[in-house]
Amino acid sequence: MDYTVKELMKQAFNEGASDIHLTANLPPVFRVDGTLIQKGIEPLATDNLRSMVEEITPERKRKELEEVGEADFNFALEDTCRFRVNAFKQKQSYALALRLISTKIPSLDELGMGSVFKELVEQRQGLILVTGPTGSGKSTTLAAMIDHLNKNFSKHIITLEDPIEYLHTHQNSVINQREIGLDTASFASGLRASLRQDPDVILVGEMRDLETISTAITAAETGHLVLATLHTSTAASTIDRIIDVFPPTQQNQVRQQLSSVIRGVVSQRLIAKSRGNGRVAATEIMIQTPSISNLIRSEKIHQIPNVLQTSKAQGMHTIEMDVQRLLTAGIIDHDLAKPFFTAGEYR
Repeated sequence: MDYTVKELMKQAFNEGASDIHLTANLPPVFRVDGTLIQKGIEPLATDNLRSMVEEITPERKRKELEEVGEADFNFALEDTCRFRVNAFKQKQSYALALRLISTKIPSLDELGMGSVFKELVEQRQGLILVTGPTGSGKSTTLAAMIDHLNKNFSKHIITLEDPIEYLHTHQNSVINQREIGLDTASFASGLRASLRQDPDVILVGEMRDLETISTAITAAETGHLVLATLHTSTAASTIDRIIDVFPPTQQNQVRQQLSSVIRGVVSQRLIAKSRGNGRVAATEIMIQTPSISNLIRSEKIHQIPNVLQTSKAQGMHTIEMDVQRLLTAGIIDHDLAKPFFTAGEYR
């Protein structure tokens, strides 16, 4: 039998899947609450996959797919939902990885993100980083933060995304969304150009290289609020990653800059709920305080976890503390909580 990609998209949406994986010689696979589940028994044929790729890949991306071997783009399924798609080659065939993006932007309250997130994004200037591995909900958290500003404040917001995921509409704010490769050449060039476009808030989909990171820090220093992502797992490793990108001769200066512009770091994971009804975000939150700034300046980043553990009143906590909270409340199960604890910490 031949599967149709649009029918699989509809099925994934109806079943609450977060991702679809389509590859040759295997039935379609959905990721539901973090678990991969095969759908059907008939494996996908090479020709079937080729027709799927041809159906949903924009003309402007087909050459990239053929020459480079992969391409990122979006695909909208009528008015139901949108997908972030990565089409790629493997074993002389094609494969598709599709991430479902809801047409509705969830609020921070709906995500269980408390007042700390609102206070962070309401800062007038500085750098806010949302970090975590692929599939940890970073884009959704950032979209909710931007939506909070859009609904409650009059700002000019520029987003740089690869590709554009959640679609924002103008409300109290003006929002311009730019797609890398379509509206601007790169994150670095788009970020440089944004400084001449009178923004209040700039969202950088990913800080991938030295130039982007350097420009983001400069933007945060010059009166803009910059939101960005990194693929790091903790607040301390995030600070280390940024500093390590720079040559040794510049690292001391970057520490000084970062200590003054960083407003907060949110590291998150998605964990399946105990009753099988979706996933919940466990977070680690670091907020700029004099002690945090001093640790960054004085090369004592390894002490940041100690500050997070003792600064709950300021809204900070480690990932272990938040997982323990979810476990105690019965929101997640012991088996899924255990990997977040070192020996002796697990209760």
